[in-house]
Amino acid sequence: VQLQASGGGLVQAGGSLRLSCAASGGALRGYSMGWFRQAPGKEREFVVGTRWPGSTMTADSVKDRFTISRDTSINTVYLQMNSLKPEDTAVYYCAAESRIIYSQLAVPSSYHYWGQGTLVTVSS
Repeated sequence: VQLQASGGGLVQAGGSLRLSCAASGGALRGYSMGWFRQAPGKEREFVVGTRWPGSTMTADSVKDRFTISRDTSINTVYLQMNSLKPEDTAVYYCAAESRIIYSQLAVPSSYHYWGQGTLVTVSS
């Protein structure tokens, strides 16, 4: 499975962005999906993840602001980001894995497939 993340850009604080993660070489149906982010000089951190068919885990820092969804008909996963803050600035990565237990959704090493990342910059 190859993943291609897109949709990043520059947005003002309080604004919204929707990131996309398009998969090729395999269907996302049945895969667990995750979004992670990495700010300059910081470790990669978990944002939100979802197991097939639908249980979701969300980091406290983005709860009630970020939502993950998937459209299996076009093999794409989305990250809807609302009420963006300057501290959300980071490179965002999507990841996929065929089998993850719920408690491991937030662990980067649980995922085998990664997209290349898309930069989100939130200005104050």
